[in-house]
Amino acid sequence: MVQTIPQASSLRGTVSLPADKSISHRSAILSALGDGRSRVYNFPTSADPLSTLDCIRTLGISAKRDEDGVLVVRGRGLDGLQPPSEPLDCGNSGTTMRLLSGV
Repeated sequence: MVQTIPQASSLRGTVSLPADKSISHRSAILSALGDGRSRVYNFPTSADPLSTLDCIRTLGISAKRDEDGVLVVRGRGLDGLQPPSEPLDCGNSGTTMRLLSGV
């Protein structure tokens, strides 16, 4: 049986996941590409995800931890990204480089 689900006009909700490096890169980038504030819980402090945060900040996105340690990203939409004033430094993170090359 095939069931078709109509396309939603917007998406709102909460997804709780354990800290994961791969998912963290994606959550930061998708939050930056979204429009408005995103709260990312359990964002790791390892070098690779932090490289992703540094890169999205270079693109004009505000991303910082609040008083509870939750990462707050203020997305500006795809058209709201600013040209970088310097080269994006991905550190040693191949994942950061691969994912941001598509943005």
